[in-house]
Amino acid sequence: MTDQSQLADFVANLKDVPVLVAGDVMLDRYVYGDASRISPEAPIPVLAIDHETSMLGGAGNVVRNLVAIGAKVEFVTAVGDDQAGREVRHLLEQEKGVSPRLAVEPGRKTSIKTRFCAGSQQLLRADHETVGPLAKGGQGDVLEAVSRGLAEAKILILSDYGKGVLSPDLLPALIERARAAGRQVVADPKGIDYSRYRGATLLTPNRRELSEAAQMPVDSDEAVVAAARHLMAGCGIGNVLVTRSQDGMTLVEGSGGVHHLKAEAREVFDVSGAGDTVIATLSAALGAGIALVEAAKLANAAAGIVVGKVGTAVVHPDELVAAFHHQDLWQAEVKLVSLEQAKDRLRIWRLKGNKIGFTNGCFDLLHPGHVSLLSQARAACDKLVVGLNSDASVQRLKGPTRPVQSEASRAAVLASLASVDLVVIFGEDTPLDLIAALKPELLVKGADYTVDKVVGADLVQSWGGRVLLADLAQGHSTSATIARMKT
Repeated sequence: MTDQSQLADFVANLKDVPVLVAGDVMLDRYVYGDASRISPEAPIPVLAIDHETSMLGGAGNVVRNLVAIGAKVEFVTAVGDDQAGREVRHLLEQEKGVSPRLAVEPGRKTSIKTRFCAGSQQLLRADHETVGPLAKGGQGDVLEAVSRGLAEAKILILSDYGKGVLSPDLLPALIERARAAGRQVVADPKGIDYSRYRGATLLTPNRRELSEAAQMPVDSDEAVVAAARHLMAGCGIGNVLVTRSQDGMTLVEGSGGVHHLKAEAREVFDVSGAGDTVIATLSAALGAGIALVEAAKLANAAAGIVVGKVGTAVVHPDELVAAFHHQDLWQAEVKLVSLEQAKDRLRIWRLKGNKIGFTNGCFDLLHPGHVSLLSQARAACDKLVVGLNSDASVQRLKGPTRPVQSEASRAAVLASLASVDLVVIFGEDTPLDLIAALKPELLVKGADYTVDKVVGADLVQSWGGRVLLADLAQGHSTSATIARMKT
């Protein structure tokens, strides 16, 4: 049996695996605001809009997850000749390692899912889309693009959201082409007729979808296995991985093996897009030559991480490795994170109403002056993020004999303080890029600065934040401490 350390080692194998994805892309829009009053026109809330964001959804979220774990992706989909379609193309071009192959169909509406949110509560979703098969020309374009992509890809993902890109006529042809090329096919199915996925290596239905397709109950482990085997036998499917929410996953193999995987999530915040994370991680692992059971365990761990994030989020390799090392990145005691992880954590904190503070420094030989500054900073906000200069950055700023302690040691000491909630190491000479990325509501420096000299002060003030100049504890200096050590 594969142990946790071996699974952690498998994560590195996912990098640069070529994966081909075909399916329905969507544009996910989120409109955030405050809904503190009721409309005088009708008994509905009035949303005072604060900001809007857009991201790739549907099969596009599968692509985002593949990119996040380091895979190389070719993406075949269809959009309309409209502004949303152009926005989808733009978002895909921003994803590193993605080669988009978009069939453009005049008159078709690119799928847009607009969610109106007040804080963490979704008030309404509005859909703007065309649901129906592509025209003959569009289907031909998709089939041709997939056929070409199979020459390089190790595996084909069919991400079916029922919008029409993967029509009942086109699906069998895509699977047949993949099998002829010797490629595995993993499909996230839609509808209740799974016979159209005949020949697929594996399907990934959730519990409800499995029950509806098999017309069988799924209220126990045994029932889930029976329903999966019924579909495999009747529809010609190789294997089935059933996602079961809080009950984890069940893998039923064509060889007869059954594996029940316990849910890995410590805290469930948002299950949106978890299925996309599962199929992306599983498929990349299979494409890397990892056995099906181990691939399912990787996917199960990834799902446990992503449901602790907000919205249709993604999982990064270092998070996955840490999960297998029994380090839960979503627990407060694990504070040293990458920039991307920090941004994910801040999204959750802000949805919970927390005000984010930020300070930075080298923190070489932590002394009482540092401790005082950090305590004052934390007292003025709900969560404090510390930007820590990397070793190379400290050397450029302080000279070739510094730092005295490595960045890992300095980060460990900072993370041990109750006043510090996150530590992010940055390699630039100033934290300006880090501040711009995290957008703190509070920026803290020592009172030996003036506001106009604080790096990032103008940025923080531009989005309504403030700058705090903390009182200094006199008589403490890292340089003076080092000088005394030399005498």
